[in-house]
Amino acid sequence: MPTRGTGANPQTDLFYVKPTSRQVLLCAPQTQKLGESVVQHTRGVFLGNVTWAKFPDGFPNIFVHDVDKLKGCHVTFLACFDSAGAIFEQMSVLCSLPQYAPHSIKIVLPFFPVGTMERVDIEGEIATARTLARILSNVPPCRGGPMDLLIFDIHALQERFYFGDSVVPVLESAVPLLLRKLEVLTAQTFDLETKEYQHFTIAFPDEGAYMRYHSMFPEHETIICAKVRQGTKRIIKVKEGEAAGRHCVLVDDLIQSGGTLLECGKMLKGMGAVQVYAFCTHGVFPNKAWKKFVGGPFKTVWVTDSCPKQTEDLKGVEPFEVLSLAPLIADLLE
Repeated sequence: MPTRGTGANPQTDLFYVKPTSRQVLLCAPQTQKLGESVVQHTRGVFLGNVTWAKFPDGFPNIFVHDVDKLKGCHVTFLACFDSAGAIFEQMSVLCSLPQYAPHSIKIVLPFFPVGTMERVDIEGEIATARTLARILSNVPPCRGGPMDLLIFDIHALQERFYFGDSVVPVLESAVPLLLRKLEVLTAQTFDLETKEYQHFTIAFPDEGAYMRYHSMFPEHETIICAKVRQGTKRIIKVKEGEAAGRHCVLVDDLIQSGGTLLECGKMLKGMGAVQVYAFCTHGVFPNKAWKKFVGGPFKTVWVTDSCPKQTEDLKGVEPFEVLSLAPLIADLLE
């Protein structure tokens, strides 16, 4: 049951919650664990129940339980578009929810999966980021007005302009998770004799990452890396900053094959960095590319649970540590 106090008398039941203040969280099958964690971080969000099955022919057979309890509620759907089939299944639910008269609908899509295909360089290429934005923009409206669409660290900020007026893209970042982690590590390294802390220098694998994230680290020194041409090859160089004697943290939005990030890590170590870390919100790792990082230059590679399948692969694998988005999502819901 997604609610409590059903049929209660508001004068006598301490647990009565007015429908317009009640929040229900529905989850895609891939995000069920994340959703359960989100609810644990909140006081007023109820976890709804969706059965995700398939008919014998392979098409989705989906059932949203207790839809009569959604009337007048604030409904959040925690999505995961990790395949074309998953998009169809979850869009089927999203397009049906308005008919149950919720007060508002909010979509949380931690990872916008086609964000790297946001432009056309050669005629004939399809900018699938725009296609997916148009699909999401056609979810029917509810009485609360346009839907909020929360996305963490979308690849290109200008992709917000691909969405129509029926959805409001709310672009968030998982960098606060890194900042909290660095605060903890800094406190743990306090030297009682010298009264000094271990300071972290934030490094960026390219100019784009620097422009995107440097303002989020006002108290940290920075290093900017860049690919430069040397003969017929393109190699990684430090464009700005000093790595020698530093504890460096490379920051970017996502890891695909990881080649550039690994090159940057090796270069910083070669320049005398004491330790090298990496933080990327989305660990995409196609074809289990995370295996390249095992035994590599990084002390720790932090990713979030925005890509649930990959998160399962990384459990107990060094140098990876998964930081959950649950507290950030919970804060946004409350």
